[in-house]
Amino acid sequence: MSATELSSHWRVSAPALAAPTSGIVDVFNYGRDKPGLVPLWVGEGDRPTPAFIHEAAQKSLADGETFYTYQRGIPPLREAIAAYMSGLYGQTLSPERFFVTIGGMHALLMAFRIATGPGDEVIVPTPAWPNFVGATAVNGARPVEVPMRLDAEGYRLDIDAVAAAITPSTRAICINSPSNPTGWTATRAEQIAVLELARRHKLWIIADEIYGRFFYEGGRAPSFHDIMAADDRIMFVQTFSKNWAMTGLRLGWLEAPPALGQVIENLIQYSTSGVPVPLQRAGIAALTKGEALVAELIDQARANRALLLEALGGHNSLILPRPTGAFYLFFGVRGLPDSREAAFRLIDEANLGLAPGSAFGAAGEGFMRLCYLRKREHIDEAVQRLTGWLGQRDAGRP
Repeated sequence: MSATELSSHWRVSAPALAAPTSGIVDVFNYGRDKPGLVPLWVGEGDRPTPAFIHEAAQKSLADGETFYTYQRGIPPLREAIAAYMSGLYGQTLSPERFFVTIGGMHALLMAFRIATGPGDEVIVPTPAWPNFVGATAVNGARPVEVPMRLDAEGYRLDIDAVAAAITPSTRAICINSPSNPTGWTATRAEQIAVLELARRHKLWIIADEIYGRFFYEGGRAPSFHDIMAADDRIMFVQTFSKNWAMTGLRLGWLEAPPALGQVIENLIQYSTSGVPVPLQRAGIAALTKGEALVAELIDQARANRALLLEALGGHNSLILPRPTGAFYLFFGVRGLPDSREAAFRLIDEANLGLAPGSAFGAAGEGFMRLCYLRKREHIDEAVQRLTGWLGQRDAGRP
């Protein structure tokens, strides 16, 4: 049914109609049941949630923790998040800064709901995870894509372009570092420049730093935590999905100034009425017992990143920016006019699932995203299938 019919007959609201279709999900749905396919299209690894995490949830169910609960999250989980984040950033962060959510996406939606309203604008450096644009649109606001610069050193944030995009309607700048899909990691200087812009124009920074542990230049990635003041307008989106192999359990948190506590509690009440306690118990187990798992996943990602850069680095058809963080290879294919069509062809012709670059904004066209948080044999096989497909393409064979 067309948007016009949905609007005129069914009277669907404009913000709901503005929600874009995910180009990642389109490809995922098309090929998810194909036998033998190597699935590197979505942002998750291939190991299930470990037993020590899901057993905590099972015990909670067995103990009868199936009733309504704290809207902001149970105190033991908020305390565990505060302890984890305080240790990671070398600061003393109060549990009152942390609000438990149904995954990072729920946290992101609430951040946009707090910072923006209908007619407002949000600056999104691109290529970017499509949910930033989608979350802006469903709130009635307008995403303003600002292309990043790509040179021989990789992706860079164009601070001058970000500054030029600010208008009287701008309410927020969305910064995802390390980045999905590019692997770009903001430097301290870039973060200082963004923070200065936000302070000057009284803007919110919505910081998605969920890949901060996946950083390949030593330690964790630079963070706005390192440079912010207590009164800066910054909200942090976080999730248990990546670090602890919990993508399907849908557990995350929003970090925000404590002054917003009642506002956020109200938004949780009117969206989910709280996160199931068994999931929150699983979150406590992940934070308190999961450091070995995090280290294993980072080592796996680091090894696969090195393998891919070596295996694909000399391929003449490819543009291969070197990711410094996250666990994605975002590579360009010379002469590729339509990455969405190419993603479907890769499924049909090579049994390989990649995400099309066009899903990440206009600046992503001509590129493809490969998630490399997978077992080694999947990566080896993906290299063979991709290079074989590229060879046939370059030779002019269908």
